[in-house]
Amino acid sequence: MKASISKSEISGQVAAPSSKSYTIRALMCAALARGESEIIAPLTSDDTEASLDVLSRVGINIDRYRDQWLVKGGIFTEPASDLFCRESGATLRFMAAISSLIPGECRLTSAPSLAERPIEPLIQALKQLGVDCRYQGKEKPVIVNGGRLTGGAAELPGNISSQYVSALLFISPFAEEGVRIRLTTPLESQPYVLMTMECLKNFGINVKSDENLREFEIEKQSYRPGKYTVEGDWSSASYLLALGALSGEVCVENLNIKSLQGDSIILQFLKDMGSSVTIGKNSVTVTKSGLKAIRADLTECTDLLPTMAVLAAAAEGTSEFTGIERTRIKESDRVSALREGLEAMGIEAIEEGDKLIITGSPARGSEINSHNDHRIAMAFSLLGTVTGDTVINEAECVAKTYPEFWDTLESLGGRIDLDDE
Repeated sequence: MKASISKSEISGQVAAPSSKSYTIRALMCAALARGESEIIAPLTSDDTEASLDVLSRVGINIDRYRDQWLVKGGIFTEPASDLFCRESGATLRFMAAISSLIPGECRLTSAPSLAERPIEPLIQALKQLGVDCRYQGKEKPVIVNGGRLTGGAAELPGNISSQYVSALLFISPFAEEGVRIRLTTPLESQPYVLMTMECLKNFGINVKSDENLREFEIEKQSYRPGKYTVEGDWSSASYLLALGALSGEVCVENLNIKSLQGDSIILQFLKDMGSSVTIGKNSVTVTKSGLKAIRADLTECTDLLPTMAVLAAAAEGTSEFTGIERTRIKESDRVSALREGLEAMGIEAIEEGDKLIITGSPARGSEINSHNDHRIAMAFSLLGTVTGDTVINEAECVAKTYPEFWDTLESLGGRIDLDDE
């Protein structure tokens, strides 16, 4: 599908979609708790559908209503077929660990783009905890023979994916000996692990950690069924807030101003760039104003790179973003994809490994290759409302995290024509 975007006058009020990360974490906790749990205001997207489908294949019953999911957890059964995790990295990594608790064999597969992303460090850590599992290489299933989790000590790197740590935290309460986790390198994307720990606490699980989140200790304990309300997603909200900064005025509701989500730092970035930002109790309003360049370390908020890149394209001066090496192993090589798209729109961009340098100037409309990456597609659509004459290819990829994105953009004044080709 192609999204053709004309120059637009943007204004309006919209609610941020629910958090994908919290929705998936709540689902995993509810599945591990014996009894019925209630998840309120969950996000429905391709990634959360992947988690729902995989959990249903291992015996978890989930009744879905419009704004509520009822999850009957605590009893797993061996799946009759492969567990296809689609393009959801969280689903694949979390379920690779949870499969260690399921009697019998689980074979986890994924879409080709996810198969390219690393999982071997998690498999090695699971083996250290007594799990019978193996990784056979890209595009081959991850195989876990579950039923026993000895526990003990595990070491793994912290600078590849925080999801490895979260995956281990989910299963550690079931280990016969308890679990001690030590990271051999500093943990990047720390907020996501803090979010996991917060969600675990809601379901009765206590995790001890040091101040730097390099060491964790989890005693044997039991999940309790719970009632969990999913807050708004700051990653998705960043596009709406940036839209206001670039093209008009946007008020985004359903935001927890004190959220643990690392991407909530978008507020500080917008202020640093000179944007007009008004903060309410559960809302943020951003109004178009002259933007200035910024230097920012995105180590703890790498998903913001596409949003920040298009803001930098419209800012006066040269912006520099570091801490972005891991974005090269997301749905696309985001550093290269951003440079390519910015250059197509007449913006000077230089990539240097862990750094992206962008010099702002008036952009021109262009045809953008989204590389089937939801964040690339959404980010460049924002510039499209400024320049007009912009076409986003593979525009349907936004369904991974924000299926209503194009409708939302249109409701705010975006002039969009969707062509199913």
